[in-house]
Amino acid sequence: MSAIALGSRSFGIARPSALPGFGITFGFTIAYLSLIVLIPLSVLVWRASGLGLSGIWHVATTPRVLAALKTSFYISFAAAAVNAVFGLITAWVLTRYRFPGRTALDALVDLPFALPTAVAGIALAALYAPNGWIGSWFALADIKVAYTPLGIFIALTFIGLPFVVRTVQPVLADLDREIEEASATLGASRMQTLLRVVLPALVPAVMTGFALAFGRAVGEYGSVIFIAGNMPFLSEIAPLLIIVQLEEFNYAGATAIATIMLAISFLSLLTINLIQAWSRRRFGHG
Repeated sequence: MSAIALGSRSFGIARPSALPGFGITFGFTIAYLSLIVLIPLSVLVWRASGLGLSGIWHVATTPRVLAALKTSFYISFAAAAVNAVFGLITAWVLTRYRFPGRTALDALVDLPFALPTAVAGIALAALYAPNGWIGSWFALADIKVAYTPLGIFIALTFIGLPFVVRTVQPVLADLDREIEEASATLGASRMQTLLRVVLPALVPAVMTGFALAFGRAVGEYGSVIFIAGNMPFLSEIAPLLIIVQLEEFNYAGATAIATIMLAISFLSLLTINLIQAWSRRRFGHG
């Protein structure tokens, strides 16, 4: 083995692969990511830097901006958490059971992917409005869904569910059932097998689905504005506030809010990825 190859392996630059051309593919990856992701985001940060750190901080601490950021991130986190639970259950049902209509139900999971976000928003607003099919039942209990933060939560849950289901489903399908049978043979109950054998193996996949659902929810716009009500300090999301700033020709303010969202999203996703990496090492999967 050459000294170059030894050096590459020792520093973790490349690993042996059946496919040759690490240098070319690595260069293409860096160039592609730079053009599609890094350069646009760098321009965004550069435009916002014109305000200076004090100017960005001033924008970030404006009461309306703070309220919009809290609404976006808190509700996105809550929706992703709910999707992590029910997405796991949905993936379990679709993977482990055979029943009439299973194929149609499996296809239905992808519907939020196919629907234009505006169509989803209009449909949800019509359903959950006080005079809508579902909203009228909530109205009997004096619960208002549409045009409130609860409506935002429902919209973000709707668009985020497929990310969890499609991430967990293949991992669950590949999970060796002999391990579960061995656990039962050793005297473990069904609940013990689920909590100590099955769920630990699914934790990394669930965390990945959670991160994807959270990332999508934070930046969601089309399906939210129709059901949110868009009331400042109540149901106004940060992406909508960026649009408002642009309509007022406040480009510096819009880029500042976008940069703040970028920083918070990056730190949030980095934290989730670190937890996911820890879970892979802890449970020995991936």
